[in-house]
Amino acid sequence: HVPLAGAAIDEKTAKAMVDAAAKNIADFGAVVLSDYDKGVLADGRARAIIDAANAAGVPVIVDPKGDGYDRYRGASLVTPNRKELEQAAQAAAPDAEAICAAARQLIDAHGLGGMLVTRSADGMTLVAKGGDAHHLPAESREVFDVSGAGDTVVAAVAAMIASGAATHDAARVANTAAGIVVGKVGTAVCHAAELIAALHH
Repeated sequence: HVPLAGAAIDEKTAKAMVDAAAKNIADFGAVVLSDYDKGVLADGRARAIIDAANAAGVPVIVDPKGDGYDRYRGASLVTPNRKELEQAAQAAAPDAEAICAAARQLIDAHGLGGMLVTRSADGMTLVAKGGDAHHLPAESREVFDVSGAGDTVVAAVAAMIASGAATHDAARVANTAAGIVVGKVGTAVCHAAELIAALHH
C-alpha cells in the first residue's frame, strides 16, 4: 500500500522500515537519509535510524528538508543548500561568514557532526563540529544545468566516507563531481572515470 502524497505512512510500514534498517545497518559503510519531508522520516523515524547507525559505528549523511533539524540529531553530516540553511537557521546567510555562523548554530543546537553547505556558483562550505570551516570554490567552468547537483554531492560524499575518507577529502571529491554534473545538460551523472580524470587534472 502506497500512501497518497502528504498522507502519513502507516504504523506497520513505518515499524517494518525502521526494523529493517536497524537489522541490516551494520552491513553498510554509510547511510544516506534523503528527506523530502513527505512523512516517511517523520515521527522519530529518522532519529531511530540515526541512533541505530551510531550504535553500529556507521556514518549518516542527511540531505535535509524543512527547519526541524532535531530529527537529524546525531547525524555525521548534513548537506543543505544555502536556501535550506537559511530556512533551518531562520536567518539570512548572504556570505561565507554568515553561512558559517548559521551552520555552527545548527550543529551545536542539534548535535550534528558537521555540515556541508552547497552554495551554487560560490562552491561549498564545510563546517565541522567544533567550528573549523573550509571553503571550496566551485569547479565548473560552465554551468549548463544544476539539476541533480545536490544528489551528486550527497552520493559522492557518502561513497567517500564509506570507503574511509576524511570528511574534508570527501567534500573535495564531491565538489569536483558536482562541477562535472553541472557542466552537462539535463539530469546527468558523474562517472568514475571522468571524476578520476578531473582529480588528476
